[in-house]
Amino acid sequence: MSRRRIGFWYRFAAVLVKPPFVVLFKRDWRGTEHVPADGGFITVVNHNSYLDPFSYAHFQYNTGRPPRFLAKAAVFRKGFVGYMLRRMGQIPVYRESTDAANAFRAAVAAIEAGECVAFYPEGTLTRDPGQWPMVGKTGAARVALLTRAPVVPVAQWGANEALPPYGRLSLFPRKTLRVLAGPPVDLSAYYGKEPTPAVLKEVTTLLMDAVTALLEELRGERAPAERYDPVRARARERRSGAQAGTAGAAGKAEAADGGAA
Repeated sequence: MSRRRIGFWYRFAAVLVKPPFVVLFKRDWRGTEHVPADGGFITVVNHNSYLDPFSYAHFQYNTGRPPRFLAKAAVFRKGFVGYMLRRMGQIPVYRESTDAANAFRAAVAAIEAGECVAFYPEGTLTRDPGQWPMVGKTGAARVALLTRAPVVPVAQWGANEALPPYGRLSLFPRKTLRVLAGPPVDLSAYYGKEPTPAVLKEVTTLLMDAVTALLEELRGERAPAERYDPVRARARERRSGAQAGTAGAAGKAEAADGGAA
Protein backbone atom coordinates (compact mmCIF):
# COMPACT_ATOMS: atom_id res chain seq x y z
CA MET A 1 0.00 0.00 0.00
CA SER A 2 1.13 3.52 -0.69
CA ARG A 3 2.89 5.40 2.09
CA ARG A 4 2.64 8.78 0.38
CA ARG A 5 0.38 10.25 3.07
CA ILE A 6 2.35 9.29 6.17
CA GLY A 7 4.51 12.39 6.30
CA PHE A 8 7.71 13.23 8.17
CA TRP A 9 6.22 13.85 11.62
CA TYR A 10 4.21 10.62 11.71
CA ARG A 11 7.33 8.75 10.64
CA PHE A 12 9.34 10.56 13.32
CA ALA A 13 6.83 9.51 16.00
CA ALA A 14 6.96 5.94 14.69
CA VAL A 15 10.75 5.91 15.00
CA LEU A 16 10.36 6.80 18.67
CA VAL A 17 7.48 4.47 19.54
CA LYS A 18 7.88 1.34 17.40
CA PRO A 19 11.25 0.00 18.72
CA PRO A 20 10.15 -0.41 22.37
CA PHE A 21 6.88 -2.01 21.27
CA VAL A 22 8.74 -4.47 19.03
CA VAL A 23 11.03 -5.42 21.93
CA LEU A 24 8.44 -5.57 24.70
CA PHE A 25 5.51 -7.23 22.89
CA LYS A 26 4.71 -10.06 20.52
CA ARG A 27 2.19 -9.35 17.75
CA ASP A 28 -0.76 -11.16 16.21
CA TRP A 29 -2.14 -8.91 13.47
CA ARG A 30 -4.85 -10.02 11.08
CA GLY A 31 -7.27 -8.49 8.61
CA THR A 32 -4.95 -5.99 6.95
CA GLU A 33 -6.54 -6.92 3.62
CA HIS A 34 -9.66 -5.04 4.77
CA VAL A 35 -7.76 -1.74 5.10
CA PRO A 36 -8.48 0.23 1.88
CA ALA A 37 -5.45 0.87 -0.30
CA ASP A 38 -6.59 4.38 -1.15
CA GLY A 39 -9.39 6.86 -0.53
CA GLY A 40 -10.78 8.15 2.72
CA PHE A 41 -12.22 5.73 5.25
CA ILE A 42 -13.20 5.37 8.90
CA THR A 43 -12.15 2.84 11.49
CA VAL A 44 -14.06 2.09 14.69
CA VAL A 45 -11.95 0.56 17.45
CA ASN A 46 -12.55 -0.78 20.96
CA HIS A 47 -10.66 0.83 23.83
CA ASN A 48 -9.50 -1.17 26.85
CA SER A 49 -6.05 0.22 27.70
CA TYR A 50 -4.10 3.47 27.60
CA LEU A 51 -1.59 1.49 25.51
CA ASP A 52 -3.99 0.30 22.82
CA PRO A 53 -3.88 3.48 20.64
CA PHE A 54 -0.16 2.76 20.15
CA SER A 55 -0.81 -0.92 19.42
CA TYR A 56 -3.55 -0.13 16.91
CA ALA A 57 -1.58 2.74 15.31
CA HIS A 58 1.43 0.41 14.90
CA PHE A 59 -0.80 -2.20 13.23
CA GLN A 60 -2.25 0.25 10.75
CA TYR A 61 0.94 2.25 10.19
CA ASN A 62 2.43 -0.93 8.77
CA THR A 63 -0.33 -1.05 6.13
CA GLY A 64 0.75 2.34 4.81
CA ARG A 65 -2.53 3.97 5.91
CA PRO A 66 -1.81 5.55 9.31
CA PRO A 67 -4.88 6.54 11.33
CA ARG A 68 -5.70 10.12 12.22
CA PHE A 69 -7.03 10.15 15.76
CA LEU A 70 -9.64 12.51 17.16
CA ALA A 71 -8.79 14.58 20.23
CA LYS A 72 -10.37 17.49 22.06
CA ALA A 73 -9.53 20.77 20.32
CA ALA A 74 -8.14 22.19 23.56
CA VAL A 75 -5.32 19.60 23.56
CA PHE A 76 -4.01 21.05 20.30
CA ARG A 77 -3.22 24.30 22.13
CA LYS A 78 -1.00 22.64 24.77
CA GLY A 79 2.70 23.18 24.12
CA PHE A 80 4.79 20.37 22.65
CA VAL A 81 1.95 17.83 22.75
CA GLY A 82 -0.29 20.13 20.74
CA TYR A 83 2.57 20.88 18.35
CA MET A 84 3.17 17.18 17.67
CA LEU A 85 -0.54 16.47 17.25
CA ARG A 86 -0.84 19.23 14.67
CA ARG A 87 2.28 18.12 12.82
CA MET A 88 1.14 14.49 12.74
CA GLY A 89 -2.21 15.45 11.25
CA GLN A 90 -4.33 14.41 14.22
CA ILE A 91 -7.83 15.82 14.24
CA PRO A 92 -9.39 18.31 16.67
CA VAL A 93 -12.98 17.76 17.80
CA TYR A 94 -14.82 20.99 18.53
CA ARG A 95 -17.03 19.77 21.34
CA GLU A 96 -18.00 23.32 22.26
CA SER A 97 -19.80 23.65 18.92
CA THR A 98 -23.59 23.94 19.15
CA ASP A 99 -23.90 22.16 15.79
CA ALA A 100 -23.32 18.42 16.31
CA ALA A 101 -22.37 17.89 12.65
CA ASN A 102 -20.01 20.88 12.65
CA ALA A 103 -18.25 19.45 15.71
CA PHE A 104 -16.68 16.84 13.41
CA ARG A 105 -15.94 19.13 10.46
CA ALA A 106 -12.19 18.40 10.58
CA ALA A 107 -12.84 14.64 10.53
CA VAL A 108 -15.12 15.00 7.49
CA ALA A 109 -12.51 17.16 5.73
CA ALA A 110 -9.78 14.59 6.43
CA ILE A 111 -11.85 11.74 5.01
CA GLU A 112 -12.72 13.77 1.92
CA ALA A 113 -8.98 14.39 1.50
CA GLY A 114 -8.38 10.63 1.40
CA GLU A 115 -7.29 10.04 4.99
CA CYS A 116 -8.21 7.39 7.55
CA VAL A 117 -10.00 8.73 10.62
CA ALA A 118 -10.03 6.48 13.68
CA PHE A 119 -12.95 6.63 16.11
CA TYR A 120 -13.13 5.16 19.58
CA PRO A 121 -16.95 5.12 19.76
CA GLU A 122 -16.99 4.33 23.48
CA GLY A 123 -15.38 7.72 24.10
CA THR A 124 -13.29 6.42 27.01
CA LEU A 125 -11.75 3.25 28.40
CA THR A 126 -14.33 0.51 28.73
CA ARG A 127 -15.92 0.15 32.14
CA ASP A 128 -17.46 -3.19 31.28
CA PRO A 129 -16.41 -5.71 34.00
CA GLY A 130 -15.28 -8.16 31.31
CA GLN A 131 -13.59 -5.46 29.21
CA TRP A 132 -16.04 -5.87 26.35
CA PRO A 133 -17.02 -2.84 24.23
CA MET A 134 -19.58 -0.56 25.85
CA VAL A 135 -22.52 1.24 24.24
CA GLY A 136 -21.02 3.62 21.68
CA LYS A 137 -21.47 7.32 21.08
CA THR A 138 -22.86 8.43 17.73
CA GLY A 139 -19.99 10.53 16.31
CA ALA A 140 -18.64 7.79 14.03
CA ALA A 141 -22.13 7.05 12.74
CA ARG A 142 -22.77 10.71 12.00
CA VAL A 143 -19.51 11.11 10.06
CA ALA A 144 -20.06 7.81 8.23
CA LEU A 145 -23.47 8.93 6.99
CA LEU A 146 -22.16 12.37 6.03
CA THR A 147 -19.23 11.04 4.02
CA ARG A 148 -20.50 7.58 2.98
CA ALA A 149 -16.91 6.43 3.46
CA PRO A 150 -16.12 2.76 4.19
CA VAL A 151 -16.23 1.95 7.91
CA VAL A 152 -13.75 -0.75 8.94
CA PRO A 153 -14.31 -2.32 12.39
CA VAL A 154 -11.17 -3.13 14.39
CA ALA A 155 -10.89 -5.16 17.59
CA GLN A 156 -7.83 -5.40 19.79
CA TRP A 157 -6.79 -7.38 22.82
CA GLY A 158 -3.50 -7.73 24.70
CA ALA A 159 -2.51 -4.16 25.52
CA ASN A 160 -5.03 -4.41 28.36
CA GLU A 161 -3.15 -7.40 29.75
CA ALA A 162 -0.03 -5.23 30.01
CA LEU A 163 -1.89 -2.17 31.26
CA PRO A 164 -5.48 -2.93 32.38
CA PRO A 165 -8.05 -0.14 32.47
CA TYR A 166 -7.23 1.94 35.55
CA GLY A 167 -4.60 -0.66 36.52
CA ARG A 168 -0.82 -0.98 36.78
CA LEU A 169 1.71 -1.71 34.04
CA SER A 170 2.86 -5.36 33.86
CA LEU A 171 5.19 -6.11 30.94
CA PHE A 172 6.39 -9.57 31.95
CA PRO A 173 5.81 -12.23 30.92
CA ARG A 174 5.82 -10.73 27.42
CA LYS A 175 2.31 -10.04 26.19
CA THR A 176 0.89 -10.46 22.66
CA LEU A 177 -0.82 -7.48 21.03
CA ARG A 178 -3.71 -8.87 19.00
CA VAL A 179 -5.41 -6.69 16.39
CA LEU A 180 -8.07 -7.88 13.95
CA ALA A 181 -9.68 -5.73 11.24
CA GLY A 182 -12.90 -6.85 9.60
CA PRO A 183 -14.62 -6.05 6.31
CA PRO A 184 -16.35 -2.66 6.06
CA VAL A 185 -19.80 -2.51 7.65
CA ASP A 186 -22.56 -2.13 5.05
CA LEU A 187 -24.44 1.07 5.90
CA SER A 188 -25.98 1.62 2.47
CA ALA A 189 -29.52 1.12 3.83
CA TYR A 190 -29.07 4.31 5.86
CA TYR A 191 -27.71 6.56 3.12
CA GLY A 192 -30.13 9.35 2.36
CA LYS A 193 -31.99 8.99 5.64
CA GLU A 194 -32.28 11.94 7.98
CA PRO A 195 -29.70 11.42 10.76
CA THR A 196 -32.21 11.40 13.58
CA PRO A 197 -31.15 10.19 17.05
CA ALA A 198 -32.89 6.88 16.33
CA VAL A 199 -31.05 6.38 13.01
CA LEU A 200 -27.70 7.32 14.54
CA LYS A 201 -28.30 4.93 17.41
CA GLU A 202 -29.11 2.09 14.99
CA VAL A 203 -25.97 2.71 12.95
CA THR A 204 -23.83 2.95 16.09
CA THR A 205 -25.23 -0.37 17.30
CA LEU A 206 -24.29 -1.99 13.98
CA LEU A 207 -20.75 -0.66 14.28
CA MET A 208 -20.36 -1.80 17.89
CA ASP A 209 -21.81 -5.22 17.00
CA ALA A 210 -19.15 -5.60 14.29
CA VAL A 211 -16.32 -4.65 16.67
CA THR A 212 -17.67 -6.95 19.38
CA ALA A 213 -17.91 -9.90 16.97
CA LEU A 214 -14.26 -9.42 16.03
CA LEU A 215 -13.28 -9.24 19.69
CA GLU A 216 -15.18 -12.48 20.34
CA GLU A 217 -13.03 -14.07 17.62
CA LEU A 218 -9.83 -12.73 19.18
CA ARG A 219 -10.78 -13.84 22.68
CA GLY A 220 -12.44 -17.13 21.72
CA GLU A 221 -15.49 -16.43 23.87
CA ARG A 222 -18.91 -14.81 23.70
CA ALA A 223 -19.67 -11.28 24.83
CA PRO A 224 -22.57 -10.66 27.24
CA ALA A 225 -25.98 -10.49 25.59
CA GLU A 226 -26.50 -6.95 26.87
CA ARG A 227 -23.85 -4.33 26.15
CA TYR A 228 -22.67 -2.32 29.15
CA ASP A 229 -24.16 1.19 29.20
CA PRO A 230 -22.25 3.61 31.47
CA VAL A 231 -25.14 6.09 31.49
CA ARG A 232 -27.57 3.47 32.79
CA ALA A 233 -24.96 2.19 35.23
CA ARG A 234 -24.52 5.66 36.73
CA ALA A 235 -28.30 6.06 36.96
CA ARG A 236 -28.55 2.75 38.83
CA GLU A 237 -25.78 3.83 41.19
CA ARG A 238 -27.58 7.10 41.92
CA ARG A 239 -30.84 5.27 42.59
CA SER A 240 -29.06 2.81 44.87
CA GLY A 241 -27.37 5.66 46.69
CA ALA A 242 -30.66 7.51 47.12
CA GLN A 243 -32.38 4.36 48.40
CA ALA A 244 -29.53 3.71 50.82
CA GLY A 245 -29.76 7.29 52.03
CA THR A 246 -33.50 7.00 52.53
CA ALA A 247 -33.10 3.73 54.41
CA GLY A 248 -30.37 5.27 56.56
CA ALA A 249 -32.52 8.28 57.39
CA ALA A 250 -35.44 6.01 58.26
CA GLY A 251 -33.19 3.94 60.52
CA LYS A 252 -31.98 7.05 62.34
CA ALA A 253 -35.55 8.24 62.78
CA GLU A 254 -36.57 4.89 64.27
CA ALA A 255 -33.59 4.98 66.60
CA ALA A 256 -34.52 8.49 67.68
CA ASP A 257 -38.13 7.43 68.30
CA GLY A 258 -36.91 4.51 70.35
CA GLY A 259 -34.65 6.75 72.41
CA ALA A 260 -37.52 9.17 73.03
CA ALA A 261 -39.73 6.34 74.24
